[in-house]
Amino acid sequence: MTTHSLFDNRVSKDLGVSIPILQAPMGWIARSQLASAVSRSGACGIIETSSGELDAVKEEMRIMNDLGLPFGVNIAQAFVRDPSIAEFVIDQGVKFVTTSAGSPTKYTGVLKGAGLTVYHVVPTLQAALKAVEAGVDGLVVEGGEGGGFKSPTPVSTMVLLPLIRDHVDVPIIAAGGISDGRTMAAAFALGAEGVQMGTQMLSCLESPVHMNWKEAIVNARETDTVFLNQKHSPALRALRTDRSERLADMEENIFGQFGDPQKLYFGGDMNAAIALSGQVAGRIDAIRPIAEIIGETVEEFSKTIDRLSNG
Repeated sequence: MTTHSLFDNRVSKDLGVSIPILQAPMGWIARSQLASAVSRSGACGIIETSSGELDAVKEEMRIMNDLGLPFGVNIAQAFVRDPSIAEFVIDQGVKFVTTSAGSPTKYTGVLKGAGLTVYHVVPTLQAALKAVEAGVDGLVVEGGEGGGFKSPTPVSTMVLLPLIRDHVDVPIIAAGGISDGRTMAAAFALGAEGVQMGTQMLSCLESPVHMNWKEAIVNARETDTVFLNQKHSPALRALRTDRSERLADMEENIFGQFGDPQKLYFGGDMNAAIALSGQVAGRIDAIRPIAEIIGETVEEFSKTIDRLSNG
C-alpha cells in the first residue's frame, strides 16, 4: 500500500507503523483478534486493560509479541487500580502506551524511565497542559462525539483539536468522529499527526463483538447516540437502545447500572448493558474487513489532500 508523505511524522515513528491510525482501547474488545488485524493492515492495534482481566490481557500481549506485530497498550487508570500495572506492562516488552481516565503524573515517569513512549488521553485544554507538564511524549485529543467514557462537559473534536494544537508542541492523535480519509485529513488540517478509530473498528469484520451490535451501528442514524451520566464522571456516549433511553434522564449516577458487558458484547443482547458507541455510527453503512477500511482511508486521505492542495 502506498502511503502519503504526511504519514512520515512523529506519531508514525512513535507507533512504529507506516500508517498513523490507532485502534481505540475498548474494554474486552481491544484484544489480539482485532489488534492483530489492525496491525497487519499497517496501522497500530492496541490491547486494553480496562476489563481488569490482567491474566487474559497478559496472554493477549504474548500473542501480539509472538506474531511480531507492532502494538500498544492502554492503561485506564480509573478501572485498573493496581499500582503494579505499570511494571506489568513494562514486563511484557511493550513500547507504546496510552494512559487515560486519571492523572498523567501517576505512571508517566516510571513508564518513560523504562524506555516506553507515553501518550495521555485528554478531553480539555487544561488536561492537555497538565499532561505535557507531566512529561508525556504525546496526546490523544478526544472529542465528545466519540463513544465510550467521556468528560461530563464534552467538547467537539473540531473545537478541541486546534485549541490544544495552538498551546502544545507534542504530537497529537485525534479521536472522536474519525472514520475515513476525509475526517483523517480534517484532523491533520487541525493539527493532528495521527487519528484513533473506535466505533469504525468496533463494527469491522474482525471485531469480536456480536453481530447484533455491529448491525445496530450500521443501521444507526447520526442522531442515534445518547450522552449519559452528564452530571457525574465519567459520562458515557452510547447507542440509543431501550436501556440507554431509560437511563438518559436520570439525575443520579448511573454507572452502577452499566449492566453485563459480556452479555452485550458477545451474547448480542443489546439491552444487557450500555452499548458504548460514537456519533460516527451514523456514517458507517457496512461491516467491512479492517484491511479494506484502512486501505480506503489512506486512499481517500491522499485524494483529499491532493484536491485541497491543487485547488
